[in-house]
Amino acid sequence: MRLVFIFVRAYPWRSAIVLICLLLAALAEGAGLSSLLPLFGLAAQTGTDLQGTLGNSRLERMISEVLATCGLQPSIGLLCSLIAGGMILKSGFILLAQKQVGYTVAHVATDLRLTLIRALLAARWEYYVRQPVGVFTNAFSTEAARASNAYLGGTTMMALLIQTVLYIALAVFVSWQASLGVMVLGALIVFALSRLVQTARSAGARQVKLRKSLTRRLTDVLYAVKPLKAMARQTLIGPWLERETQRLNRAVQREVLSTEMLRALQDPLVVVVLVGGLYVGLTRWRLPLNTVLMLALFFERTLQSLNKVQREYQKMAVDESSFWSLRGTIDRSEAECEITHGRKKAVLREEITLRNVQFSYADHLVLADVSLSIPAGQLTLLIGPSGAGKTSTVDLIVGLVRPQVGEVWIDNVPLSEIDLNAWRRTIGYVPQETLLLHENVFVNVTLGDPELTRADVEAALCAAGAWDFVAALPAGMETPLGEHGARLSGGQRQRIAIARALVHKPQLLIFDEATTSLDPKSEAAICATVQQLRGTMTIIAISHQPALLEVADVIYRLEEGRTQMVDLLADSRLRMQEAG
Repeated sequence: MRLVFIFVRAYPWRSAIVLICLLLAALAEGAGLSSLLPLFGLAAQTGTDLQGTLGNSRLERMISEVLATCGLQPSIGLLCSLIAGGMILKSGFILLAQKQVGYTVAHVATDLRLTLIRALLAARWEYYVRQPVGVFTNAFSTEAARASNAYLGGTTMMALLIQTVLYIALAVFVSWQASLGVMVLGALIVFALSRLVQTARSAGARQVKLRKSLTRRLTDVLYAVKPLKAMARQTLIGPWLERETQRLNRAVQREVLSTEMLRALQDPLVVVVLVGGLYVGLTRWRLPLNTVLMLALFFERTLQSLNKVQREYQKMAVDESSFWSLRGTIDRSEAECEITHGRKKAVLREEITLRNVQFSYADHLVLADVSLSIPAGQLTLLIGPSGAGKTSTVDLIVGLVRPQVGEVWIDNVPLSEIDLNAWRRTIGYVPQETLLLHENVFVNVTLGDPELTRADVEAALCAAGAWDFVAALPAGMETPLGEHGARLSGGQRQRIAIARALVHKPQLLIFDEATTSLDPKSEAAICATVQQLRGTMTIIAISHQPALLEVADVIYRLEEGRTQMVDLLADSRLRMQEAG
């Protein structure tokens, strides 16, 4: 029930409208059903006067008094009209309530997804490094949908509870002793079958855990499917995924079994209670037939409504694990929110400086007392063995991570005092692993920025050396590039990434080992592009390419967490040896 209250607090106005509509629907149905009792009495009389049938129950007397107050003479036609009108009004109010419920169900899924997106995009980079992408994918797609289903189950349960209370109230007016007995029996039925609800809840929690694991592993496998197939290793991964899928299937089977057992056991128990009640009412208590029929109708509806309440609660119990899992993912992401609230504006005119910087990932020391200066408007090259801290140095400059000791300065302004979002908007970044969307060239370069025009994109493509092959594509800039840019070669994909970095006219351009996975010809072409851009902006490149070593203005070698400036006047062979 806690989940229902959470949703009510999140959507108070919609919940209030739903509750009002459900109450009005219940009252309309109650008015219609109440008319059945005097109608049964009239049908048993030779005349059409209701007065001859009064006195058997408080409900009959109350109906008679209400009709008399309204100046109406009870008759079969009037009572039939009241019954039909009550059912029509009930249907209308239920329709209004379900309309609001449907809208809210859609809002629940949408709001949860938007909250997750905002939390993830605002989180620190170090948080992403620790998290599997498949968990976020599962949360966005499956868990959000199942969480909205939990809201639907909870709301339906509330509607059925309101109806149940109405049926019990009407039955009390007819015979409170019989009503009390049925309520006790109904509670016993619910209690006897509660174990099946708990089994379904456990199966739902198990499904959430297995879906997370399976989606995470499947995402990793699909991302690396090409090398796996190239080495025929998919036969090793397949059984691994199949075992996870079979475990998920068993959890689903447990849920289905408990759900169907609950449904199968409820109906016989209701029939037993009703038949026993009819027998006692007619033989022991000797109640009038119209009263017994009315009680049977109310009790049947009460017990069936209680059964439906339990089934909806079971559905909510199955799906609520998804809500708590998604809510946990959102909360953890929000707790890792990146602080980007510096107020100073970064303008790179002189240099970027790292002063006595020490940086670690967890317990692993990456940089130890590093100091270096990157002049504005020049090409600075970072070289060194793998794991020496070159990419971490770039991450510090961008502000993706913060040093534990020391500071990064932009023109003598500490990066900690700078508006990081504004600083990053002045940066063009070309990574080693190029991310291209399954969209056309224009969208891949602009990333949907509405302020960029076709002329801006063409200029960026020309600067990146990509315009010739883009213009030769079937639809030019409108040509879709396929999954991860599959229609392009590695060098062409990298040039699109360079165009994306250049289209915003950055102050600082960063190449993070952007030529590592390319063939020699493509490497040479990218290096030529970097040389052409030299002098037009500040460039930081992580690379060992001879072409860049020859033209770099400043070279730093990083090794064992420390930096050393390379003497540009030294013998080129020595520089090549050190770079290697």
